[in-house]
Amino acid sequence: MTIVEQGGGATPQVPDLIKDTTTQSFVKDVIEESKRQPVLIDFWAPWCGPCKQLTPILEKAVKAAKGKVKLVKMNIDEHPAIPGQMGIQSIPAVIAFVGGRPADGFMGAVPESQVAAFIEKVTKGVPGIGEPDIAEILKEAEAVLAEGDPAGAAQIYAEVLSVDAANIPALAGLAKCYVETGAVEQAKETLAQVPEAKRNDSAVSAVQAAIDLAEQAQSLGPIGELEQQVAANPLDHQARFDLAIALNAAGKRSEATDHLLQIVKRDRKWNEDGARKQLVQFFEAWGGADEATVEGRKRLSTILFS
Repeated sequence: MTIVEQGGGATPQVPDLIKDTTTQSFVKDVIEESKRQPVLIDFWAPWCGPCKQLTPILEKAVKAAKGKVKLVKMNIDEHPAIPGQMGIQSIPAVIAFVGGRPADGFMGAVPESQVAAFIEKVTKGVPGIGEPDIAEILKEAEAVLAEGDPAGAAQIYAEVLSVDAANIPALAGLAKCYVETGAVEQAKETLAQVPEAKRNDSAVSAVQAAIDLAEQAQSLGPIGELEQQVAANPLDHQARFDLAIALNAAGKRSEATDHLLQIVKRDRKWNEDGARKQLVQFFEAWGGADEATVEGRKRLSTILFS
């Protein structure tokens, strides 16, 4: 799944955006349909002056949303049961249904700008007809990266950023791809585009941890030399600590975990609990769902609470 632009400049067809409903068809038209996309239900009556003002504004705003939301109208004179059950006491009343449930609403003939803002709020993250589904594309990128293809994932993340340059998951994902290919400086430049207010986002924090680890590893000697030092003196915790960082940089997460757990077992207080803290940073960089993180946390808990 990739981002494809609409060809030929044609406006995408948006089917059945606006319709009337009845007591009998309410469940199908509103409840069930809202499980696929947000639905606005407009309760109105022919004698209601403000309803006549609001309806064209609603219809215009729904059409402008390009299929992100549907509008269903109910005449409360002809169909009083549903508005009665919902406690509607004055009209016009507009209720947004999302995921089969009422999510938000307003009453009265509000201005066009307020209607547009309301629709934008209830449709946040919902793609319009002919627009890319960013959430699905990001999932695809994550899957490609998990399969061991950072270059392919980077291309997908870059496509998302071409549409939404401030997309935080895409920026974090692209930076992670750079880390995994050893391009640490490019990763840092990409992450620098994340606003300060979003720096605590879990995906951003994970990539920052991975960058920090990669930079640590760059200052260490070859893995072979560190392994020799540990073999010569198993109690050389600093050498074992450095070896763990180097192994992690080489993608050997299980081995890196083993060495840090060895330090925790032998001397929990070494370097102010440095081995455990380093392991926690590994977990953050790897992500909570990673097998190495799940297994490492179990083993760490066993040691700490045995």
